[in-house]
Amino acid sequence: MSTNHDHSFLKQEIWAQPEVLARLLKQEQRNAAQIAAAVRRAGVHNVLIAARGSSDNAARYGKYLFASFARLPVTLAAPSLYTLYHTPPRLEHTLVVGISQSGRSPDILAVVEEGRRQGAPTLAITNTPDSPLAAAANFLLPLHAGEERSIAATKTYTAQLMALAMLATALGEAHGQQAALAEVPAAVGRCLETGDDRIAQISERYRYMETCVVIGRGYNYATAYEIALKLKELTYIVAEPYSSADFQHGPIAMIANGFPVLLLAPQGKVYAETHALAEKLAARGAELLVFSDQAPTLALARIPVALPVSLPEWLAPFTTITLGQLFAYHLTLAKDYDPDHPRGLTKVTQTR
Repeated sequence: MSTNHDHSFLKQEIWAQPEVLARLLKQEQRNAAQIAAAVRRAGVHNVLIAARGSSDNAARYGKYLFASFARLPVTLAAPSLYTLYHTPPRLEHTLVVGISQSGRSPDILAVVEEGRRQGAPTLAITNTPDSPLAAAANFLLPLHAGEERSIAATKTYTAQLMALAMLATALGEAHGQQAALAEVPAAVGRCLETGDDRIAQISERYRYMETCVVIGRGYNYATAYEIALKLKELTYIVAEPYSSADFQHGPIAMIANGFPVLLLAPQGKVYAETHALAEKLAARGAELLVFSDQAPTLALARIPVALPVSLPEWLAPFTTITLGQLFAYHLTLAKDYDPDHPRGLTKVTQTR
């Protein structure tokens, strides 16, 4: 395995996540509570989130959080309606959220600006508090992640998850769940400490993999998308994300002997269905790589990777994505690619 990039920015940023998450919790929990109180006073009935790339995957997680804890329906914005078609929807009683690590994407900015023009409360979640997005919004929830030098987002992604979790639990006044957030930094650290060597060992097996699917459901639907994105942008694999339910409505037909499937199966409400799917996939001869804290599903895997900490289901995306980041990083090294400079990509992507 190549070791030329063992001290890459990507590796440093993956390993920085426990500290980043702890700092964000410490510095922004009061701000999140104040934003939530203002949003409740505004009589918000729903949430619109605008984001791209990894930030859009964080928004998928937010969709479950706001519905679960605040009972607010969530829509993921279609920015072209604002920038190209010039037919933005009516945004009365809507919290408009823009998520962007740089705060410089014109299409995300356009959605937030339109929300403010219509008098809707607007929020920027960004790692750049002096950005155009931050200036455009009524409220700012900064990520405190420090500069992210690797093109592939890691520490800003999990910081976005934390910011959304802080806000959603504050909106729902879910005090017990707010307290549970304090467990997350140490759990992520435990995944890094116990998972790194294991995943480095298995990555060589997948050196020549060209296609795979990544399957998760519920809160980990977002994680499936984010792991697939990391594999695409770092290793150039055609990695397709699915929910375990959607996958059985047609795509399962492509599974034959040796087809690689990365399955996310932590404990929780969707576990029984995910395990049943794992049984079907194993019977078809799929190459099952499983991230789970459940022994029955790990036993079905060709390559089992145990989650060292069992968090509540709504917090499991923090630990599953940590293992997914490690897998993408070590597979990048196994394929002898540069983890900090994926071909044809830049850190800030300007889209309209």
